[in-house]
Amino acid sequence: MDALSYKTVSANKATVNKEWVLIDAEGQTLGRMSSIVAKFLRGKYKPSFTPHVDCGDNVVIINAAKVQLSGNKWTEKSYIRHTGYPGGQRSLTARELYEKDPTRVVEAAVKGMLPKNKLGSAIFRNLKVYAGAEHDQEAQKPRAINLNEIK
Repeated sequence: MDALSYKTVSANKATVNKEWVLIDAEGQTLGRMSSIVAKFLRGKYKPSFTPHVDCGDNVVIINAAKVQLSGNKWTEKSYIRHTGYPGGQRSLTARELYEKDPTRVVEAAVKGMLPKNKLGSAIFRNLKVYAGAEHDQEAQKPRAINLNEIK
C-alpha cells in the first residue's frame, strides 16, 4: 500500500449532493425531533460530511402544530427576545408562542441546535416548517423519513 492511495475527501458547494426530506412531527417530542432535524440539515448522516460546508439536506416538517413538549414546558419554558431599546427584553411562554404561530416553536428549537455563525444561518434557510399536513414542496418530491427508526 502506498501512502498516497488514501486521500481525505472534502466536500464543496459543487460536489455536495442535496436531497429533500419530509418529516412528520405529529406526536413527536420537540427536542428529540429537533436534534434529528438539525443533523439532517447539517449533513452529519452523510459519509461526505464536511464541517465548514453546507452539505446537509433540505428538510420539510409537516404537522408542527401537533408536536409535544414533556413535563411543564408548555408553561415554564420561555422564549426571550430583545427589541434593541433599553428595557426592551420581552418573553413569551411556549404556550403563548404556540398560540401565535406553532411553526415558530419548532423553528426556534432547530435553530438553537445549529452553529451560531454564517454557516448556521445558511443551513437554517434549508428548513421549511408547516403547521398542517399540506406543504408547498410537492415538486421537489421529498423522501419521507420515519423518526422512530432513526437513532
